[in-house]
Amino acid sequence: MERKVILYIAMSLDGFIAKDDDNIDFLSKVEVPGEDYGYEDFQRNVDTLIWGRKTYDKLLSFGIPFPHKNKKCYVLSKTLSGKNEDVEFYGGSLTELITALKRKEGKHIYCDGGGEVVFSLLKEKLINKMVVSVIPYLVGHGVRLFKDGRPEQDIELTKSIAYPSGLVQLWYDMK
Repeated sequence: MERKVILYIAMSLDGFIAKDDDNIDFLSKVEVPGEDYGYEDFQRNVDTLIWGRKTYDKLLSFGIPFPHKNKKCYVLSKTLSGKNEDVEFYGGSLTELITALKRKEGKHIYCDGGGEVVFSLLKEKLINKMVVSVIPYLVGHGVRLFKDGRPEQDIELTKSIAYPSGLVQLWYDMK
C-alpha cells in the first residue's frame, strides 16, 4: 500500500479553523454524545501524524493525556528541536520529511494543520487526500484553512456525508 498524506480537519462554513485568538470553541457546536464523525475509523488507517506547533500547543492546553501515543508524531517548529515522549519536533524541509516517510513501510500520514502547515503542504502539492468537516457556523474572521497564494489544484469529490448535527464531511482526492 502506498502511503498517502491525508489532511483531516474541521472548519467553519466560512472557511476558518480558529478565531483570531486561536479559539476553536465553535467546533463544539456539533458535539453529539457517541458521534465521532468517523475519526476513530480514520485513525485506524494512519500511523504517523504531522502537526503544526500551534495545533500541538492547543492540544496540550486541554490538559488531557496525549491521545496518539501509539503513532509517530512530528510537530513542525522553527524554534523547538529534539523530541519528548510523545512527539518529535521537526524544523527541516517538509518535502524531505514527506518523501522520507513515504519511502518507509506503514499506514497513511495524518495532517491536522494548522493553516501554515496546510498552506505549505498544498504549495508543494504534498497532500493526497483531504477530509474536511464543515461546521454549520460563521466565524467571521480568524485563521483561514486555505490561505491565499497557494497554487491552483484540481480535486475530485469522492464522498460526502451529512450528519444530523449539521456537520457535512467532504472527502477529496487531489489530482
